[in-house]
Amino acid sequence: MSRYEPLMRFENVEVRYGNTVALEDISFTVEKPSFTAIVGPNGAGKTTLLKTALGLIKPSRGSVIVLGIDVLKDPWRVRRLVGYVPQRERIDHAMPALVRDIVLMGRALRLKVGASLSEKDHEIARSALSKVGLLDMWDEPFSHLSGGQQQRVMIARALAAEPKLLLLDEPLSGVDAESQVIIVRLLREMADNGIGVFVVVHDLNPFIRHLDYILLLNKRVIGFGKPVEVTKPEMLSLTFNREVKVLETADTYFILGTDTHA
Repeated sequence: MSRYEPLMRFENVEVRYGNTVALEDISFTVEKPSFTAIVGPNGAGKTTLLKTALGLIKPSRGSVIVLGIDVLKDPWRVRRLVGYVPQRERIDHAMPALVRDIVLMGRALRLKVGASLSEKDHEIARSALSKVGLLDMWDEPFSHLSGGQQQRVMIARALAAEPKLLLLDEPLSGVDAESQVIIVRLLREMADNGIGVFVVVHDLNPFIRHLDYILLLNKRVIGFGKPVEVTKPEMLSLTFNREVKVLETADTYFILGTDTHA
């Protein structure tokens, strides 16, 4: 028996939107903190899977365990332990929010009702912003930042909550090359430091050298395992419903033909 509580375990999970099946018979287990990518085309159910893990969507059947907790029985406990960065999260740019206000939201989620942010909360928020390389933007208006910088601030907000698990939906969507490198390296570092990381992606290439596991998803599990086990042309082609090629080089490989738009 593993000495770890399951980081995430889906067993025979089905999710429906009315008469439409969004996820069908989903089963996989990640036993310990690691870096996992959930990969598939538009409409594959990737975001639905994350929301099911958070208890935001209730499956029509099956069980979901996150951090050893039954999500169906105690979704609020799970959400207190998880940092979630949704896809293309929108903040009203007319709101005069500073970067620090955004990051401190991650601390505010941990406060008891009526409690105020402490100096310790500010220290943790500053540390989170430093990890994404933007501490010098602490007092800047959020709306003045580039798209890549804004995404890094949203990740800092999630980190400020000191999560045991990070769920990120298309974290590189609309992000500049510099921010892509920073984000991928940071997520690898988080996994190495004992925080589980799940990212939803269309394009595996920026992540491929850094991942522990890949879940190929197209409403059902096409494959799950280590990158070298599942990045086979036939499995990727089945996932994306099109021809996908894998080009191998001396130290890595590059995937051509996946759906790369968000």
